Amino acid sequence: MENLTEFKKFMYYLANISAKIIKPYFRTRMNIEYKGDKSPVTIADKNAEEAMRRAIIEEYPGHGIVGEEFGSYKEDAEYKWVLDPIDGTKSFICGVLSFGTLIALLKNDEPILGVINQPILNEFLIGDNKTTFINNKPASVRNCKDISDVVLLTTDHNNIEEYQNLENFEKLIRKVKLYRSWGDCYGYYLLATGFADVMIDPIMSFWDTMALIPIIKGAGGIITDYNGNDPVNGNSIIAASPGIHSQVIKCLHEH
Repeated sequence: MENLTEFKKFMYYLANISAKIIKPYFRTRMNIEYKGDKSPVTIADKNAEEAMRRAIIEEYPGHGIVGEEFGSYKEDAEYKWVLDPIDGTKSFICGVLSFGTLIALLKNDEPILGVINQPILNEFLIGDNKTTFINNKPASVRNCKDISDVVLLTTDHNNIEEYQNLENFEKLIRKVKLYRSWGDCYGYYLLATGFADVMIDPIMSFWDTMALIPIIKGAGGIITDYNGNDPVNGNSIIAASPGIHSQVIKCLHEH
């Protein structure tokens, strides 16, 4: 079994590097650029990713990197770092705390470590598929077994209609105890630390997904794509406590 201690320490180092860059920009006036898909990007996104990339190349020159802002480097390497410097840039721009930095480490294209770092709240969540810790304390999903007790989260309700079956999603909403758009990576943080039961994103990018997999699994949750398949190869996410995941999948795919 691989010893991940060294990599975990380095991920904490990367999180601190990015946090120092991101913090001074939070709730300030920034120039905002828009990419081809109309998603926003700021100088904080770019500078944080550049700093993490430099650190990785210096420490692990043989490793690959995939970043949201600056693309791929040594993409065929055995070990590959996946970086999303600010997951939830729209939230960040609006001064909302639901953003965070996502860092994943893949071995042979399978995620073995994942981090969600919330730099303003100083919350560092790390998972390795078997365990998950929040600021060095064990984290786990809540034991929820009934749809009527569920706290359901998503990032953007409009994305459900655009990418999935809105009618079935709204049936699910009517069954749960509470539905909120406390989304971006912070929705997965809330799930992994026992404050929510289901987090759904109907569309996801590679750099959005990879860090979440070891975290949710390590916290005892189940994470799949929208159809219940391996999220590594998917472009959507349904993450939930184990007692509720299959019920959610069934509800979302009723005919």
